[in-house]
Amino acid sequence: MSTRRDAVENRAALLTAARAVLNRDPDASLEAIAAEAGLSRRSVYGHFPTRDDLLREVTALGAARITAALVGTADDDPVVELALIAARLWSEVDSIQVMAVFAVRGSLRGNIAEALAPLRAMVLFAVDRGQTAGSIRTDIDAHRLARLVEDSLLSVFDESTRSTLSTADGHRLVMLNVLGTLGLDWRSAAALIDSTKALQ
Repeated sequence: MSTRRDAVENRAALLTAARAVLNRDPDASLEAIAAEAGLSRRSVYGHFPTRDDLLREVTALGAARITAALVGTADDDPVVELALIAARLWSEVDSIQVMAVFAVRGSLRGNIAEALAPLRAMVLFAVDRGQTAGSIRTDIDAHRLARLVEDSLLSVFDESTRSTLSTADGHRLVMLNVLGTLGLDWRSAAALIDSTKALQ
């Protein structure tokens, strides 16, 4: 029983270490992750035979956090909804940052694309509603604009691995980036954020 508990705790420690290490260095080795977890390299292979196996598990956990973050983001105003989605995802940055980085430049794009499907559906639906209402730019096709919105989200997560970005700065930046993609100028985007309680 104790051995089983140790195995569960070691696996959890490896996943926590993987998030922390890969957030700092997306190219980090299994050895670096094992060292962060206080475990031997051999113990890593007992749980994850390859680095990609570990990344797939981290991605699956990130997907679960994304799904949880999306709960309660619906809003009558699709522009506010899209900014709220961005803000909620930023609030989970520690859990999904690695996933975002590998979506941009990793080898697991296929796995991540599947994990992001619910997010993509929500973004597309909101973009379509906003274009129909005239509150979101219509010079770009809804499907393409939805992909650009997703890219603007991921780019902020990726930026947070390259430079120091405080929680508050990241929260605001991710919304400004999305709102700019939707066609709002920077003053209008800032005013919307400042005047909308749900976005604070």
